[in-house]
Amino acid sequence: MAGTPEAYIDAHRDESLAQLLEFLRIPSISTDPAHRADVRAAAGWVAGRLAAAGPLAVEILETGGHPVVYGEWLGAPGRPTLLIYGHYDVQPVDPPEQWRSAPFEPAIRDERIYARGASDDKGPMFIPIKVAEAFFAAERGLPVNLKLLFEGEEEVGSPHLDEFVARHAARLAADYALSADGAMWRIERPSLTTGSRGLTALEVEVRGPANDLHSGRHGGAVRNPLQALSVLLAGLHYPDGAVAVQGFYDAVRAASEDERREIAALGFDEEAYRQSIGAPALFGEAGYSTLERQWLRPTLEINGIYGGYQGAGLKTVIPATAYAKISCRLVPDQRPDEIARLVAGHLERHAPSGVEVRVTPLPGGAPAYRIDPRHRGLSIARTVLQGIYGQDPVAVLIGGTLPVSEIFHRVLGIDTVYFSFSTSDEDYHAPNEFFRLARLWDGLAAWTAYWRAAGE
Repeated sequence: MAGTPEAYIDAHRDESLAQLLEFLRIPSISTDPAHRADVRAAAGWVAGRLAAAGPLAVEILETGGHPVVYGEWLGAPGRPTLLIYGHYDVQPVDPPEQWRSAPFEPAIRDERIYARGASDDKGPMFIPIKVAEAFFAAERGLPVNLKLLFEGEEEVGSPHLDEFVARHAARLAADYALSADGAMWRIERPSLTTGSRGLTALEVEVRGPANDLHSGRHGGAVRNPLQALSVLLAGLHYPDGAVAVQGFYDAVRAASEDERREIAALGFDEEAYRQSIGAPALFGEAGYSTLERQWLRPTLEINGIYGGYQGAGLKTVIPATAYAKISCRLVPDQRPDEIARLVAGHLERHAPSGVEVRVTPLPGGAPAYRIDPRHRGLSIARTVLQGIYGQDPVAVLIGGTLPVSEIFHRVLGIDTVYFSFSTSDEDYHAPNEFFRLARLWDGLAAWTAYWRAAGE
């Protein structure tokens, strides 16, 4: 043994960066069957890095979809056991023409790594692997027992994770989970996530004639499925932004005055936010601030509409079918299956004449999640972030969905502490996704300090 984990990390910065760039070159797009081999290659890469980190027992475990990479070290009897979570799959790159550099050829500009998956979640999930390596190299052991689970389906809603966790519940038993996924709220202020919204999603199919029809020969004789779909989708909201589906809000708790006061105290600049996303104006359910709508209120969004001719120029057809994809973000007490049923029922009841409407719930739904703000794991994170950044972190909710937290809570009976070092402005799921180099180094230092504190 020689030196400390901190010294090892500092001495191997160039090596760590090179390895992360190698990881980012793997196009592990989980939603696209054409990239199935790439997703498996990413799983193999993660397993190889875990095995190289030290005496971890490493396996690639199959699911009904993409595999889970699992590592384990239980050489600290009497110390807590942490279940480390992350995911190695990434979103598609569309639209590719908006990328300044190739999405799977990582480029470093202005102290940022630009690549698909850099922030969500390859950069952050790479951090605990390197911290484990540093502890093994410097101290031949870890201050805590570790179980590491890296999945390959988070970006498609983790459809097989629930069954996987249930099947391996005894093996995955831990005091709590520490997630490398998630994101801090702002770059200028550290934050701790205390909850996330849930998710349910559906696909709508509107069928008209048996085949595409000439719009001159048949126009005015049949209903156009794209027009019918547009009418259906327009009816999902009231003009003020509220969801028009009967029963959608029945289980929603009213926001408390304390919740609203705490959110207001954050001093969120709505105009700066509007400018940062390039929107002409902000819009949403009336009576709530932007953060309240993002954190405390459920939503229904239309994620895609397609059908008919979409190539260059004009093809004058009445399409035979039209489709839309819809997702709903949920708050506590809303059940994904119930909300999907309500939305499907609304669409079917309001189906225009002359077409058939079919609604299919999509896999990967998850309820909302909350953690007790007094949880020991959260308290450790607060202390560590104070030490790294010299200021108290703010407690925030996130509008997105992290299905793993609810699964771990329901199946394993443990809470999840989010400890990611990406930030919400890093364009994940969009062109030109990036991860700040400074956050990579901050994360390595913070995870090292966290494991030390957790083992005390």
